[in-house]
Amino acid sequence: MLPIARAAGVPAPPMVAFFTSVSAICVTGLVLVDTGTYWSVFGQVTIMVMFQLGGFGMMTAATLLGLMVNRSPRLRTRLVTQTETRSLWVGDISSVAKLVLGVTALSQLIIGALLTLRLRIGHDMAWGDAAWTGFFHAVSAFNNAGFSIHPDGFMRYASDALILLPVMIAAVVGGIGFPILNDLRDRCRDPRHWSLHTKLTLAGTLVLVVSGFFAILLFEWDNAKTFGPLSIADKLLNSLFMSASARTVGFNTVDIAALTPETWALHYFLMFVGGGSAGTAGGVKVGTVMILVLLVIAEAKGHTDTEAFGRRVGASAQRQAITVMVVGSVIVAAGTIALLRISHFPTDQVIFEVIAAFGSAGLSTGITDDLPPSGQFVLALLMFFGRVGTITLATSLVIGERRMPYRYPEEHPIVG
Repeated sequence: MLPIARAAGVPAPPMVAFFTSVSAICVTGLVLVDTGTYWSVFGQVTIMVMFQLGGFGMMTAATLLGLMVNRSPRLRTRLVTQTETRSLWVGDISSVAKLVLGVTALSQLIIGALLTLRLRIGHDMAWGDAAWTGFFHAVSAFNNAGFSIHPDGFMRYASDALILLPVMIAAVVGGIGFPILNDLRDRCRDPRHWSLHTKLTLAGTLVLVVSGFFAILLFEWDNAKTFGPLSIADKLLNSLFMSASARTVGFNTVDIAALTPETWALHYFLMFVGGGSAGTAGGVKVGTVMILVLLVIAEAKGHTDTEAFGRRVGASAQRQAITVMVVGSVIVAAGTIALLRISHFPTDQVIFEVIAAFGSAGLSTGITDDLPPSGQFVLALLMFFGRVGTITLATSLVIGERRMPYRYPEEHPIVG
C-alpha cells in the first residue's frame, strides 16, 4: 500500500493490495489491476519477491514435511524405506535446501537470459527493458506464479516459439516437484530404479499434457477468436503452451474469455489437478489423481492390491489421495456456491474462476476485478486453501496416523 509501490504515486486501495499480496505469496497470478501499468518498478519488484518466496518457500516446506513424514524410529525400517522410496532424510535438511536453491537459481538465470536475448534481438527492446521483462517472467514461470507485466499476458508472443518454449520448460521444471528432480539427478540413466512417485508423476504429467494438447487443438482449431487466424505451426505451438499453462502457471496466449465451452471444461480438470507434489504448482497434484486412477483400475479388475510398475501402493497413500480429492472438491463446490450467491456472473465463469484460484492457475475469464469485495475475499481464501490446504492436510494425516488397539467387526454397506 506504500505510495512508492504504485505508478500513480498514491496508496493502493486495501483490497487491491491484499488480493495482490495473497495472489503473489500463493503463486496464483489472479489480479485486480494490470501489474505492468498499475504498479511502479518498486511495486513490481515487491510482487516478484513475494512470489519468489512463495514458490521457493513452498518447495522447501513441502519437501521437508515429506522428509518428516517418511522418518522412522527404527534404523532397519529407515534403511528399507530409503531403499524403496529413494528418499532423503531429516538429516539432509541442509543439502535439501541447497539443492532446491540451486535448481531455482540456475533455472531462472538460464531462462531469464534466454528470454532477455530473444526480447532484445527479436523484439527490439532496450537491454534494460528486455532484462527486466525476461527475468520477471522467468521467475514467474518457474514459480508457476502467472504474473505478467504485459496487459495482454503472452498474447503478443503467440507466434514466438523462442519465448513460449523456455517459459514452458521453466514452468515444468518448477512444477514437477523437488523429489522428482532429486530422483532424476541421482538416477537419470537408470529409470528402472526411479521411485514409484517419480514414475507416476512423470507418466501422469505426460498424459495430461499430450491429451490436453490434442483436445485444445480440436476444440479451438476453427475458433475465429482464438486459433482460427493462426497458422498450423502456431496452432500446434499455442495448443501445447495452453495445455502446459493450464496446469497452474497461468499464462495465456489467447483471450481466455473467447475459448469454447469445451476448452473451459477441459481447463476445469487441468487446473484442479495441477502439478507435482513438493513443487511450485498447485492443485490436488498429479500423484493424487494417478493413485485414484490405479485404485479404480484395481477395483474394476477385482484385484485386492493397487499396483503399478511392479510396486504396490500402500493403503495409507490411497486413503490420503481420496481425502485430498474429496476435500479439494468440497472447497471448490463451497467457493462456487458462495460466489454464485454474491455475484451475478454465469455459472461456467464462476466455476472457472474458483478452480483457477484453488488450483493456483491464475487464468481468468475477466470477471475477477468486477466481483464485489466480498467475492474477491472469497477468491483470496480459495487461493490460500488451495496453496497450503491439501499439503497440510495430507501431511497431518500421515503424522497423525496411529494404530488402534482394537478393530470393530467388519460389515459391507451397499456401494453404487
